[in-house]
Parts: sequence; C-alpha cells; structure tokens
Amino acid sequence: MRVAIVGGSGYVGGELARLLLAHPHVELVQITSERLVGKPIGSTHPNLRGHTSLQYVSARGVEPCDLLFLAMAHGEAAKQIDHYANLAPKIIDCSADFRLSDPATYEQWYGEAHPAPHWLDRFVYGLPEVNREAIRSARYVSGVGCNATATNFALLPLVRAGMLDPQADVIVEVKVGSSEGGAQSSDSSHHPERSGVVRAFAPTGHRHTAEVMQITGLQRVHLSITSVELVRGAVATAHVFPREPLDEKALWQLFRAVYSSEPFVRIVRERTGMHRLPEPKLLSGTNFVDVGFATDPQTGRVVTIAALDNLMKGAAGTAVQCMNLMWGFDEQDGLAFVGLHPL
Repeated sequence: MRVAIVGGSGYVGGELARLLLAHPHVELVQITSERLVGKPIGSTHPNLRGHTSLQYVSARGVEPCDLLFLAMAHGEAAKQIDHYANLAPKIIDCSADFRLSDPATYEQWYGEAHPAPHWLDRFVYGLPEVNREAIRSARYVSGVGCNATATNFALLPLVRAGMLDPQADVIVEVKVGSSEGGAQSSDSSHHPERSGVVRAFAPTGHRHTAEVMQITGLQRVHLSITSVELVRGAVATAHVFPREPLDEKALWQLFRAVYSSEPFVRIVRERTGMHRLPEPKLLSGTNFVDVGFATDPQTGRVVTIAALDNLMKGAAGTAVQCMNLMWGFDEQDGLAFVGLHPL
C-alpha cells in the first residue's frame, strides 16, 4: 500500500515516518515540507538517518496514493480537504480540524467558523478503542487530541458502567511534556524558560475539553493542563464522585470489563514498588496507554489515571492503528515497540 505524509517536518510527521518506514505492509512514497524541499528527511528527524533516501517535496507535488496522512498546522487541512480527497481514497488527518462533529461546537471552542463544515460528518473520530468498527469502514478518519485521549481513557470505564452523572462536575488535571507544543520554538519553549517548570499552561478552557465531552457524554468536564519537565508524555488524573461507592475490587472489575481485550491498554495498579500507577516516562515511543485508579473511602472520591506518549498514542501511533483497521491489517502491525527501561 502506498502512503504519503503532508506536513512531515514536525514531531507528529516524524513519528508517522518512523512507524510507516518500518510497517510490513506499507510503502512511504512521499513526505512534504514547504521550507525543506529537496532536503533529506534525516535533516529534521535525525533518528531516521540511513533508514530512508526520501527527500522532502512540496505539497503541490503530492501524487495520488492509497492513503494520505495530513499532519499540518491547525486549520490547513480543512481549507484544502477537497484537493486532498482527490489524491487518495482514504485520509487520516492528525490535526484538530475534523475531530468535532458539530460546527457550532467547533466555533465555540476554536473561536471561528469551521472552514469546511460539510465535511465534519464524513470523518470518524479516530480512537479505535471507542470507534473501532466505524473506523474499519471509514474513508476519512480524524486525529485525536493527546490530552483528550488520556482523559477519555481515564474516564471511560466509569462512563460505560453508568457510574457518572452526566451533569456532575468532573475535575481532570493533565500534566504534559514540551513536545506537545510542537517543533516550532517560542519564548515559552526556550530552554532557560521551559526547563524545570511546573507551569499552569491552560488552567481552564482547553480545547480538548470538547473532545472529552463528545466522547463521554459528560457535560461538566473541567480540564486543566500543566507543563512539566518532560519531553514526551501526558498523564491525566481525574477526580470523580460515582453514583455509588466503589471499592478497589469494583474498580478492577470496571476497568477489566472495558480494557481486558484492548491490545494497547494496560491496567497498572500494583500494591508495592515504585511503578504502582501509570507513568508516562515508561511509555516513550510506544502506542500503549497505561490506566490505573485509587479510592478515597472517607469521601467516596475515585481517582482514575491514564498515561501515554503524546506523540504516539496521542497522535501518530493511534493514526497508524486506524490505518491498520481501515485496510484490514492486524491492528498491532508496526506498533510492537514496548519502550525502554531505564530511560
């Protein structure tokens, strides 16, 4: 199968290239960057040196292929979707352009009207653990927000069991690494300013909140994002008060009911040791999401946790997982890396 990446110089584009170059059923034929035309991919993704002879081409030179990955800046895919739909029968867009199904909700959270609202209902939200069967038959699949994905994994067992009142307040704190800010540098990502921080990046109003509400049906999700000393990784810690008291045994049952058959979800809840609960550092470069939980019997509060690599399960890894489903490959093809320890 011939695939191409539009917008390949960023971190997500680089991860897509790494995964696709090693995929057993895929040939990566083109990768684009307007400012790097003619330069080898390894000039921006040095881990791929000697792994491919591909050079960047202009998006204007993209040729027809079997599937296109779009990894452009926010808003660009929506503006050009008709053009790209003529180049490939199937598209996976890694941006936020087609994640929300309702144009009014998009405008509410992104502050502008959607450039192509008639395309929104053509895209399937690309989280296999939620939309697996729809993705199998889809032509167009959206990406997922990394913070939303971690939050959704933390909440889904209780949501599916009907343990959360849709009108109840759900508080979620997500700690994230610097790669979430993208490959372009800024004042806030300058090393003396970013290194060592625990910075409240978005205490309220983060756009990924809308994805969580869309997937879970919860109406009062309060998402806060904090930047911490990581490069890769996100960990969501959700604080909820279920409809009825839940002890640890009950939570094990709920989490196993949802995740026991999921190839990329691991329940992490150990009684002893330093790795008792999910930790994003251990997931660097993998498509796994680790989930866990704790209870507070005195108050009835349940804390659920999900950790992932924001560039993998929060972006490129999930996109390749969707590609596997769309083409009938084994869902785990090209995604077998289990990470490194120590790291």
